[in-house]
Amino acid sequence: MPTVPAPPTAPPKPTWEPKHQEPPYWLRPTIRIRLTLLYGGMFLIAGILLLSIIYMLAAQALHVGSELPFEIVNGQVRSDVCNLPEKASPDAFNAAMNSCVNHQRQQALDTLLNRSLLALVGLSVIAFAFGYAMAGRVLSPLGRITRTARRVAGTDLSRRIELDGPDDELKELADTFDEMLDRLERAFTAQQRFVGNASHELRTPLAINRTLLEVHLSDPQASPELKQLGKTLLATNERSEQLVEGLLLLARSDNQIVERKPVDLAEVASRAIDQTRGEAEERGVEIRGERAPAVVQGNGVLLERIALNLVQNAVRYNVPEEGWVEVTTELQSGQALLVVSNTGPVVPAYEIDNLFEPFRRLRTERTGSDKGVGLGLSIARSVARAHGGRILAEPREGGGLVMRVSLPV
Repeated sequence: MPTVPAPPTAPPKPTWEPKHQEPPYWLRPTIRIRLTLLYGGMFLIAGILLLSIIYMLAAQALHVGSELPFEIVNGQVRSDVCNLPEKASPDAFNAAMNSCVNHQRQQALDTLLNRSLLALVGLSVIAFAFGYAMAGRVLSPLGRITRTARRVAGTDLSRRIELDGPDDELKELADTFDEMLDRLERAFTAQQRFVGNASHELRTPLAINRTLLEVHLSDPQASPELKQLGKTLLATNERSEQLVEGLLLLARSDNQIVERKPVDLAEVASRAIDQTRGEAEERGVEIRGERAPAVVQGNGVLLERIALNLVQNAVRYNVPEEGWVEVTTELQSGQALLVVSNTGPVVPAYEIDNLFEPFRRLRTERTGSDKGVGLGLSIARSVARAHGGRILAEPREGGGLVMRVSLPV
């Protein structure tokens, strides 16, 4: 009896963890903290050495343990500090006097040491505070550069450092960074302008073609062959229009969202499901999942496009029978999550990154497919980045994908 080959197993499921939160600023090993510790530590070491030298010199000057430079031969001596015997031989009395003087010297040295240590601690606190303030003043230009770079990372290329002050290395670095931002902004603006102009120029002839085709198809005297050709050309024209609209949306979504309003991801996902429900019923795909309120600040139209693209892909790239799509929304660790998972073909983990590239599809479906123009996931990732979020994909056990969109609340 021939052996039946085992069905292909899904690739290992990569782990997905939320982004780890950075430690507080005062716990991070910043350059300012390291310079403060370096300068303060050097001062502390110098103070300890100075204190040791002063102590040794003081001890040597006081001659701890030396004999008295005089002795008592006859008479009486009274003292409120030393415990001297009233009646004793001169030798015993001299020994008691010597012990008392040595004790007083030791107390003086101990007092000197204690007060010196207190002064050293106080000066160390002042030194660390002064070093921290000076390090912050010296490194403040680097802080401005870092903050500007962080804003630029959010696609806000209009920011500039414009550092003033002496013409030193930090100002040279800031000026070089500003020049680089100027070139990046010009190149980015030119690219967006080209895509926008090209897309707008393409929309006009496509609209004319669609109108002419619809007019000819409405002609009752047209032959069946001509009508079939017109329908084919109309479908091709519609696909081209979708491509142009996708390029326009992709060019617009690369910009940072300026006007933000409260948007509930649950409502956005429900609208996307309503628009896709008819296609899902035709393909026999069940749409399910619980959607909890998850309000974010952003553009409702663009966020709806994320949900619509993900749900459409999940419906179209599914199994022929008993397929399902699960759409959920929730709040988790200060992030609003939109999760779309579906059944479907097994997706290798190394193919995940290619799915987010424009005009790229899985394996042989990159071209010539009627399922879309290959811009859905690219647009979704671009819109998520414009909102300060991200989108991650991972293969689902048994086939299909799990798409997670996380947006800041």
